[in-house]
Amino acid sequence: MEEVVGDLALDVVGVGNAIVDVLAEVDEAFVVEHGLAKGSMTLIDVDRAVELYAAMPPGLEESGGSAANTMVGVASFGGRAAYIGKVADDFLGEVFRRDLRHVGVRFDVTGVAGTDSTGRCLIQVTPDAQRTMNTHLGISSHLSPGDVDTDLVASASHLYCEGYLWDTEEAKAAIRHAMDVAHAADRTVSLSLSDGFCVDRHRDEWRGLLTDRVDVVFGNSDEMCSLFQVDDVDAAVDAVSSEVDLAFVTLGREGSLVVHGSERIPVVADELHAVVDTTGAGDLYASGVLYGLSQGADLAHAARLGSIAAAEVISHLGARPEDNLVAVAESILG
Repeated sequence: MEEVVGDLALDVVGVGNAIVDVLAEVDEAFVVEHGLAKGSMTLIDVDRAVELYAAMPPGLEESGGSAANTMVGVASFGGRAAYIGKVADDFLGEVFRRDLRHVGVRFDVTGVAGTDSTGRCLIQVTPDAQRTMNTHLGISSHLSPGDVDTDLVASASHLYCEGYLWDTEEAKAAIRHAMDVAHAADRTVSLSLSDGFCVDRHRDEWRGLLTDRVDVVFGNSDEMCSLFQVDDVDAAVDAVSSEVDLAFVTLGREGSLVVHGSERIPVVADELHAVVDTTGAGDLYASGVLYGLSQGADLAHAARLGSIAAAEVISHLGARPEDNLVAVAESILG
């Protein structure tokens, strides 16, 4: 992995599913009644999306999507971020574009007219702060190599790809193309494992990606164990260290672990207030890490910025920061 810091147009460009989130607080009975897979992301069709949306209590509606959330976090730290994703020429598509631009993330994509709508994710937050996600991808899953702005990718020191996008052949081709463009320009390529069910669906392909196209991987302990089909996180850490240059493993309340060759760097879990909603914790952790790396920070400091960003986002409902992350970091680090 070549560290790239200097006179580039962007710090990070993210590639992912362009999604509008609908979040509502529900009780455990709602999860059981509607047969939801608690704590995971499930892909649903448009009919199921309409049915579930009608059953949910009033909540919060805002632009989301894993990689988009990460780019918002990078921008909140003061970084230069851009996003590649696909939206429809509809109301939600315009909302998605407006929200990204409002916080300083570059997103210059025209909505596509047709029958497919902009994607949406219905998120149920239970009293234990766990989030259950039911996603109708809509047009977001049809991202293709032709939708990848190669000049944009080459202009950023880091490319960040979300695992959630890896569910159609079109999108797989788009991600591979973006990764190849980044490496041709001597940039760093990162992949988020996103979700345990994603790992189960794509384990073999992702193992190939790690060895061929990925420099940095993000995932929690369960995702890492699933990827390498082991029960012990230490065994997963040893395995990932042999396949990528750098890995960031999140451990919940125990913090995170930076894995670099034989080096293991433990990082504390920061906390601002009570944990309200864990939606976006991994996304914002990645934002702090990527921002730090793009600025030449050492690995421990980059991971600590990730911990701080995650602490901010889990202290309130929603997957994007409510407070400026520079100010939050200063309040914690002094």
